[in-house]
Amino acid sequence: MSKTFTPADVATHKDASSGLYIIIDDGVYDVTNFVDEHPGGAKILKRVAGKDATKQFWKYHNEGVLKKYGGKLRVGSVAEKAKL
Repeated sequence: MSKTFTPADVATHKDASSGLYIIIDDGVYDVTNFVDEHPGGAKILKRVAGKDATKQFWKYHNEGVLKKYGGKLRVGSVAEKAKL
């Protein structure tokens, strides 16, 4: 079962101690354990942690990336549409 988050809930997950969550489209992803594997570097994920990263994600990634990693990183969905 998928958990539902508000953008405010996701905003509380912006550091390693509380977990690094990002929003992409309507999905919420926990990138805490992926940070060191991210080909673009950990700094980029830490910068968008707790936020809607949809715009930044689609600027640099294609749908295949989300298909490859989304399944294991997705922890829920957004209850209300986040503002970009």
